[in-house]
Amino acid sequence: MIETLANMTELAPGELILCTGAIFVAAIVRGFAGFALSALIMASVVTILPPVELIPVCFLLEATASLMMFRGGMKEADMRIVWGLAISSAVGSPIGLYATTTLPVDTSKLIALTLLIVLAALQLFKVRIPLLATRPGLYFSGLTAGIATGLASIGGMVVALYVLSQEKAARTMRASLVMFLAITMFTTLIYLLYYEVLDMMAARRGLVFAPVVIAGVLAGSWLFRPSLEGFYKRFCLILLLSLAGVSLVRAL
Repeated sequence: MIETLANMTELAPGELILCTGAIFVAAIVRGFAGFALSALIMASVVTILPPVELIPVCFLLEATASLMMFRGGMKEADMRIVWGLAISSAVGSPIGLYATTTLPVDTSKLIALTLLIVLAALQLFKVRIPLLATRPGLYFSGLTAGIATGLASIGGMVVALYVLSQEKAARTMRASLVMFLAITMFTTLIYLLYYEVLDMMAARRGLVFAPVVIAGVLAGSWLFRPSLEGFYKRFCLILLLSLAGVSLVRAL
């Protein structure tokens, strides 16, 4: 069985097992937090598969997770926030992509990650940022997320940071992140198809790992229970700090 799956994914049996474990853990986090599947996969599996091969696989696995969580997300999300972030992010992405041709990408990524760490740390220590509670703050955050996506592929972290800054119930924050990721799947698909990155190998790997994601998301969603909702925001902020910190160290 393992040999067959290894041949399908063009991975050694040991690599397949490592990837399966990493993806399962990332899916548990996605099921609980509502985000971070791709970021965790990229951080842990990039030593086995290069980013250009991981990106389309992450897209397919994110799509799997989004389909599973879509129904609950639609009922509990603050769709005003979701649409505001999604539309302004779509406007910002081309700006970020254009900037990559005129600015040093590594420098831009360092600045974006450092800012993200500072803002997440401020939230963790309960320092209020008044701008984030306003309507202009909503569109500014979405625009910034789009630019960050084009520059450094960390737009999802910016959106997560904005959603976590709202004084809303944990279920609403989580559902809003789920719905944002579900909506932006369509623009990501266009991008992947345009650059011909989504190929048959990515499809086979996505098919093999999809059941792992389903199992992980179910486990993470089971963990998201009333007794643990009080820890949700702190967990997500620490997760953001950790992801940004690892990315910053790697960039340096």
